[in-house]
Amino acid sequence: MPRAIFLVGFMGSGKNTVGQELARHLSWAFADLDGQIESREARSIPEIFSQNGEPYFRGVETDTLRGLLASLTRDTVVALGGGAFAQDSNREMLRPWPTIFLEAPVHELWQRCLQHEAADGAPRPLRGDREQFVRRYNERLPFYRAATYTIATSGKSPAEICREIGHTLQLDAAQR
Repeated sequence: MPRAIFLVGFMGSGKNTVGQELARHLSWAFADLDGQIESREARSIPEIFSQNGEPYFRGVETDTLRGLLASLTRDTVVALGGGAFAQDSNREMLRPWPTIFLEAPVHELWQRCLQHEAADGAPRPLRGDREQFVRRYNERLPFYRAATYTIATSGKSPAEICREIGHTLQLDAAQR
């Protein structure tokens, strides 16, 4: 049975960046759940939200996660979308797998999102203003804390975070 690691956390927490780096480090596959949703729907996440709304998106997200789990054929690092782990059905599906909460202070996540949006011009559909951002973060935080492990990311490079994940999951020793 293939192994999988699921990275969870709020928008801006670095799930994709760390996930890609971790997959390279371990010589595993990498999967971005939001990217798979965009491929499946043939449109961007912001388009899905604006055209069909969040409830529709959450249903597609759960179906896509279920399909991903059923199709794992090799060891894979998976980056979940920011709201995926806040859904009861998704957390239940992921119960047998290690989940890693990439934790950072909310003010740092806000700044990362603003920088990312300025760099690529793509707004995050649920970012909202700073007050909405903080409220959504606080609503989701109890769900993120239900992850198997928590890794504090503030002030750390993706490589340092990957080393910490490898050590926490004892993957470095298993690679030898």
